[in-house]
Amino acid sequence: MSLLITNIAELTTQDLDQRVLHRAAIVLDGERIAWLGPARDAPAADAMFDAGNRAALPGWVDSHTHLVFAGDRSAEFEARMAGQPYQAGGIAETVRATREADDDELRRLLAARIAEAVAGGTTCLETKTGYGLDVGQEARSARLAAEQVDQVTFLGAHLVPVDMDPDEYVDLVCGPMLRAVRDRVQWLDVFCEQGAFSPEQSRRVLQAGKAAGLGLRVHGNQLGPGAGVQLAVEFGAASVDHVNYLDDRDVKALVGSWSGWDAATGTGRPGTVATCLPACDLSTRQPFPPARQLLDAGVPLALASNCNPGTSYTSSMGFCVATAVLQMGLSVMEAVRAATYGGALALGLDTGQDQDGLRAVGSLQVGHRADLQLLAAPSAAHLAYRPGMPLTSAVWRRGEQVI
Repeated sequence: MSLLITNIAELTTQDLDQRVLHRAAIVLDGERIAWLGPARDAPAADAMFDAGNRAALPGWVDSHTHLVFAGDRSAEFEARMAGQPYQAGGIAETVRATREADDDELRRLLAARIAEAVAGGTTCLETKTGYGLDVGQEARSARLAAEQVDQVTFLGAHLVPVDMDPDEYVDLVCGPMLRAVRDRVQWLDVFCEQGAFSPEQSRRVLQAGKAAGLGLRVHGNQLGPGAGVQLAVEFGAASVDHVNYLDDRDVKALVGSWSGWDAATGTGRPGTVATCLPACDLSTRQPFPPARQLLDAGVPLALASNCNPGTSYTSSMGFCVATAVLQMGLSVMEAVRAATYGGALALGLDTGQDQDGLRAVGSLQVGHRADLQLLAAPSAAHLAYRPGMPLTSAVWRRGEQVI
């Protein structure tokens, strides 16, 4: 059944031309976008929805989350706010709680977190394993995640369990653990950071993921300068996430990774997206990434929530957009693009019209997946103009109204 959504005050497409249409309409036909343009030219449809002079934009694409977990780390948060610095070792507490939870409990918790994200306008989600850290538990996390999210990332290399030798654990990650999750994940990630995995260990993990045919991602340069960006570019990773501490060599490497990409047509070999996680930076009191410098240099950005129990317990992409505008020097449209098209680019979902059963997300174009949101406001500027306000008015995912 087709649906005409009309009386849209501002339609932000985030397509390659980055069009902003006024007094617009859009037609959804099943799971796809069938038409968009001026409301006066809209074709007939089976049903009609009056947007009431609200703004429409693509649904958020959250390309970095950690949603399969149990337990609570609010005490750690309070200690950090009192001055204790963030250290990667707090992950172990979540591992303990997650291992103790049964499948039904983890499934329920995951569904509730997804519902919260959707209520805030998110229509495409990636999530990671990484709170199991043994073969059976990581396989379980991958299985449960694959039931409910769009894409799953294997993050066995999240932290070395306290009772294991680091190099022996890397052997486990690269061998039995990777084989156990391989059929349920699209990506492999590694936390290349002091207190987590060294550059040499991270290289081994990335080599194993590449040999297994998985796409690659890297947690890098979060807590200080490091090798994460350089490894991500060297291995052709789709994204490097956090990127708080970059030097000129890191920026140059990221720029160079896009030399085979035509931004005007969206064709060629994509490079490594710099994914910024501003909600996490607020919680850990790290400096914000040099987003303005990266964007001006030609590096595509993604914004993601990094929803997790320790450092960023929020799935609000609207909050991330507002923070990027108010604290990171991005315009509203740049931040919205990073939270939609940028996330899709980081997940390899920016193009595709039923290729391999996938439709593109992150932009409003004919043939793309019918994922969009209406704001309780006449323009996207209100996301930063009225930070923290509940502006999500309606949400469609795969053509179905879910809010």
